[in-house]
Amino acid sequence: MRLLNILLQAPAVNDSVAANAVKDLTSSAKEKVDAIAHPDSIAALSPDKVWGGIRDFDWSGVVTSLSSQLISLGLRVLAAILIFYVGKLIINKLHSLLLAIFIKKDVDRSLSTFLLSFLKITLLFLLIITVIGVMGVETSSFIAIFASAGVAIGMALSGTLQNFAGGVLILLIKPYKVGDFIEFGSFKGTVKEIQIFHTIIITPNNERIIIPNGGLSTGTVNNYSAEGYRRIEWRVSLAYGDDVSTARAAIMDIINADDRIVKRDSDVHETEQEDEGKAEVIEEQKLSWWRRIFHRSRNKAAEWKAAQAEQIKQKMPRPDYTPTVQLEQLADSAIVLLVRGWTESANYWPVLYDVNERIYEQLPQQGLNFPFPQLDVRLQNN
Repeated sequence: MRLLNILLQAPAVNDSVAANAVKDLTSSAKEKVDAIAHPDSIAALSPDKVWGGIRDFDWSGVVTSLSSQLISLGLRVLAAILIFYVGKLIINKLHSLLLAIFIKKDVDRSLSTFLLSFLKITLLFLLIITVIGVMGVETSSFIAIFASAGVAIGMALSGTLQNFAGGVLILLIKPYKVGDFIEFGSFKGTVKEIQIFHTIIITPNNERIIIPNGGLSTGTVNNYSAEGYRRIEWRVSLAYGDDVSTARAAIMDIINADDRIVKRDSDVHETEQEDEGKAEVIEEQKLSWWRRIFHRSRNKAAEWKAAQAEQIKQKMPRPDYTPTVQLEQLADSAIVLLVRGWTESANYWPVLYDVNERIYEQLPQQGLNFPFPQLDVRLQNN
């Protein structure tokens, strides 16, 4: 604007004077802009300017801001330390509680050790992530890295993890235990070991079979040793014309002579497992108030569980353990008697074979016959 006013008000001058005026005005504007954009250089500083800058600086604001940041950092550090020690205390208490539960439930030692270690490491990792977050450090990147690693490992070990999960379920739920005689598919044998990934059974032929736990935990397993008593059946074929009453009396004499066979229904004493929730009888006066509350709650839970078990037991059909001999079938060449008796599961095979032998030896002594298949053939002559 100043240049425009000069050009408008001034008389006509030659081109060189106008050019000099424009140059002077441009240099002055440039100096002002540089002074605003760039502060004085070190060489241009003077003691007065330095002292003036120090004197005019807002020291109270810096001190206030620094104090607030230090106080905030100190509080975060104290909170992180407190959370870490409290969390570690809770993790240790939980570890001890689960260990006591595993011992009481008779969980396999290798499984309990692995589960407790895995749980403790996982909880400690979560605790450390929480502490880092409380201190103000971004934790999303840590979580994303470990989540990606977990997905990759899970995909690589999908079959193995399935067997591991099956082993955990088997050891916790216990559908069978070491020493039980089980059947799975085409395999039959006595359980020798229950490992984390496999179950080892020994067949009656002394063959060692290793079965993955994944299939055992999801498939159908027949446990022959789970119940205290098993029923044995014999089918005895007699010739037409033999007296059924005589045969029945002879077979019952064989049954009654074997002490391993249950004679009456009242002779069965089923050994049921003790109620797992049964509380120990402890004098409450010797316990602290919080332990009294815990034991009272435990007793109530045990009573409720016992009542539920009794209701289920009453609804379950109870078998008749009395031995019987019945006429089952009128076959083509013989009459078939069905003999049923009960014995303890451990005595199943010895009783089966012994009674078979006695029936074969003693029934002919009573005039009873075991017929062969017969076929009448008629020859017609032309």
